[in-house]
Amino acid sequence: MALFALPRVHLAHLPTPVEPLPRLSAALGGGLELWVKRDDQTGLALGGNKTRKLEYLLAEAQAHGARMLITTGAAQSNHCRQTAAAAARLGLGCLLVLVGPPNASEPDGNRLLMHLMGAEIRWTTRERRDQDLRAAFEQAWESGRRPYLIPYGGSSPVGAAAYAYALEELLVTQGFRPDVIVLATSSGGTQAGLVAGARLLGYKGRIVGISVDEPASVLRPRMASLAEEVLERLRAPGKVSPEAVEVVDDLARPGYAVMTEREEEAILLAARTEGLLVDPVYTGRGLAGLLMLARSGAFPPGSRVLFWHTGGTPALWAEPYRSRLGRHGASS
Repeated sequence: MALFALPRVHLAHLPTPVEPLPRLSAALGGGLELWVKRDDQTGLALGGNKTRKLEYLLAEAQAHGARMLITTGAAQSNHCRQTAAAAARLGLGCLLVLVGPPNASEPDGNRLLMHLMGAEIRWTTRERRDQDLRAAFEQAWESGRRPYLIPYGGSSPVGAAAYAYALEELLVTQGFRPDVIVLATSSGGTQAGLVAGARLLGYKGRIVGISVDEPASVLRPRMASLAEEVLERLRAPGKVSPEAVEVVDDLARPGYAVMTEREEEAILLAARTEGLLVDPVYTGRGLAGLLMLARSGAFPPGSRVLFWHTGGTPALWAEPYRSRLGRHGASS
């Protein structure tokens, strides 16, 4: 079935490729057929999954007469980098409320790109993030700047709906039907959209989110509720049980953006078997989770497993990741 169409601003290079990973499959063993969906190639300021969400969020912003975008994220936020790019593309102002110390070192990685694209940056703490975001919005509104507020990760019902359409792209446009989809999950919009899309499109495969920060007990009900809101937006309301949302949180315990040996191994293995770059925060942890599950026998032999690459490459060039990963370089 064709999904109900929401208003959209065209920003992304779609459809993104689906590519086999034969050398990574062989290195892993176990008889799995590994593939990757390349949403790191959506094209907006080095791409990523947020570009899909921004297509629908910015259509809503334009309908509201917005003249600037306001959102929040971590100091190396992929979402904020892509929001800054979308604002520049459409001639809008952009204010980013970033979690981190205001006396941070010279901008690198995503922060450098936000700087290049002219985003205004304010600093906050994790505890004050939502309060300071709301204050920034109210100040901008009172000053007549007509702001549009984008939630953390772009994970509103409108933003998450982008991934119902993304699943339609995969299953219908590209005709690719994996047994399992694995992705990094945090704010939950990407996975919630996929879950809603699976309900609408009759997809029966597993959708496994690898949490990069929060426990499954928090993420499952949040994403179930968001998936229900997506279904409502797409004019096909229905209930989604938290038990229907699969989340693996084994790798989340070190905390957000803490690169462990598992992420380090995943980054090096993908790069050296397939020339595929994954980042230390999201896709590195997501791929590490896939490797962990595969090695534990969580996928039957012969399974077609798709890793949904959600982007994040610029974080590879940010400290402290750059120095730590740089130790693995070969010398002559």
